[in-house]
Amino acid sequence: MSSTVISNIATLVTNDPSLGDASPLGPVHDAAVVIEGDRIVWTGASSKAPATDNRVDAEGGAVLPGFVDSHSHLVFAGDRTEEFNARMSGRPYSAGGIRTTVAATRAATDAQLEANLTRLLTEALRQGTTTFETKSGYGLTTEDESRALRLAARHTDEVTFLGAHIVAPEYADDPAGYVALVTGEMLDACAPHARWIDVFCEKGAFDGDQARAILTAGRAKGLHPRVHANQLSYGPGVQLAVELDAASADHCTHLTDADVDALAHSRTVATLLPGAEFSTRAAWPDARRLLDAGVTVALSTDCNPGSSFTSSVPFCIALAVRDMGMTPDEAVWSATAGGARALRRDDIGRVAPGAYADLLLLDAPSHVQLAYRPGVPLVRTVWQKGRKIEQRWV
Repeated sequence: MSSTVISNIATLVTNDPSLGDASPLGPVHDAAVVIEGDRIVWTGASSKAPATDNRVDAEGGAVLPGFVDSHSHLVFAGDRTEEFNARMSGRPYSAGGIRTTVAATRAATDAQLEANLTRLLTEALRQGTTTFETKSGYGLTTEDESRALRLAARHTDEVTFLGAHIVAPEYADDPAGYVALVTGEMLDACAPHARWIDVFCEKGAFDGDQARAILTAGRAKGLHPRVHANQLSYGPGVQLAVELDAASADHCTHLTDADVDALAHSRTVATLLPGAEFSTRAAWPDARRLLDAGVTVALSTDCNPGSSFTSSVPFCIALAVRDMGMTPDEAVWSATAGGARALRRDDIGRVAPGAYADLLLLDAPSHVQLAYRPGVPLVRTVWQKGRKIEQRWV
């Protein structure tokens, strides 16, 4: 098995304080990393790097763990440009817009859905995302939800059943009937293709009792909970997520002190999705409040065609620093190690021996420039499980 050293790294972000400076990012300066196969086998000072078969010169750039995008909706068809344009002209976002994408997704072929999924994954990889979670939720029939999960599972292990995105149009007058479908026939068909189950616990979608029934049924089938929680208003989503030991409560825009306290005393990660607030002109989540309370925070794109059509984690880092009260260090940690925790994994989100060789090299000496130079394509090279992907944009 061949080995490769990446040397002449100005700043290496390890996310392991035992490997570098005693801070959450565990930075190492004038550093090197050794990759063997799909794993990292050594990190440290460039001057102490062991001999390897191959060498890559980082040319004074920073190296970070690959971004972990732990919340996205990538299996869909259609476009909602007109809705976005109207919203930017004054119409507020509501959960009902999802129905537009549902109609387009149902009408699309498998090939069309997978082509769009692959396009978005390639786009995200170019920007440094090496691990992603993605959901169903735009089919809302047993057949369409299960095919969405089958397609997603070809590209990632982090697949989430979101049949409970909204009540299907056919059940508009019978939400209890739709909950019965989601927890019965649909769950039976979808569970073999997913790791997670999610529910949009929100006005216009599912209330607390409905969400609990759906998540509990999924857990009985071996799926672990995640929750779309407290995005559009105060509600029971966060408390339900903590009650059920959900891996993450996602959005967390409208929180009471009790919600923050519950998160701080649980394993549930608060996953913040600033692309949604940017695209809907909604109030920003208060990351500072969560971090100061001791809550574990992840940062993800929420890439979807309606409320956050961005695949760029660097863009979300810049938004989090400018508008959500995060420091650059906190935003980078949340987009890497935080995302890994939201997926309950320790083999990604860090640059340490034994972890997957998921790395990105910046055309900049410091990770801080991801927020300092927003919109600039700084990601030069990406390694995904040891595979090198050149990313020069010039």
